[in-house]
Amino acid sequence: MDGIKGLLFDIGGVLYVGDTPIEGAPRTIATLMARYPMRFLTNTTRTTPPTIYENLSQMGFAIAPESLFTALDATKSCVREREGTVYTVLTDEAERYFDELRSENPDFVVVGDAHTNFTYARLNGAFRALQNGAKLVAAAKNRYFKDDDGALSMDAGGFIAALEFAAGVEATLIGKPSRDFFTLAASSMGLEPSEVLMVGDDIESDIKGAQDAGMRAVLVKTGKYREGDLERGITPDGVLESVAQLPEWLETSV
Repeated sequence: MDGIKGLLFDIGGVLYVGDTPIEGAPRTIATLMARYPMRFLTNTTRTTPPTIYENLSQMGFAIAPESLFTALDATKSCVREREGTVYTVLTDEAERYFDELRSENPDFVVVGDAHTNFTYARLNGAFRALQNGAKLVAAAKNRYFKDDDGALSMDAGGFIAALEFAAGVEATLIGKPSRDFFTLAASSMGLEPSEVLMVGDDIESDIKGAQDAGMRAVLVKTGKYREGDLERGITPDGVLESVAQLPEWLETSV
């Protein structure tokens, strides 16, 4: 495709679903890696970047650890840059990732997909910290995701909205569809947003988010994609059955 010098990929739903790679995806990534710099973006916050990298490696994706661009890592960097402390509503694994930043009087409340840790006690602790002046940080604010059983499951967005409503605050979003998240990923490749193509399965978070940041974006019909997505007033630059069709699309699209 004319003018495209780098590629961004969502991970879950684009490269794999559950524990199974999308057919042809590892080969596609290896082929394109010889032609383009690329980053792998994810709002996944249940697991830490090392775990995500290990899972991708076991599925056959030969990527460099530094090419991962995760919402959890970006959130941790953001808090560190501000020399802040945190109260977290996350999974046990993700909470351990923030252990050294924890405080009884936190500067930030960090919320991601906490899975079974979305309890009243955890959320009320977050509410009280917000009442005491902490700022609400959404590592990711997706509505839902495609779960291992093939059905959609709630993501962190609804719980974050509940905290916003209860505490009368607005969360700062770190992951997709934050414009900054996309532009930082492009900058890490030494590219302008207009030179980058995003590939995702989420019409709002991936496609609209990337387009709002000045990128082009391709929607794949895997993962959380639903037919009604194309009737929501968002027009992808391309629609593919899966990421395996991307090399041909890049060659033939103008």
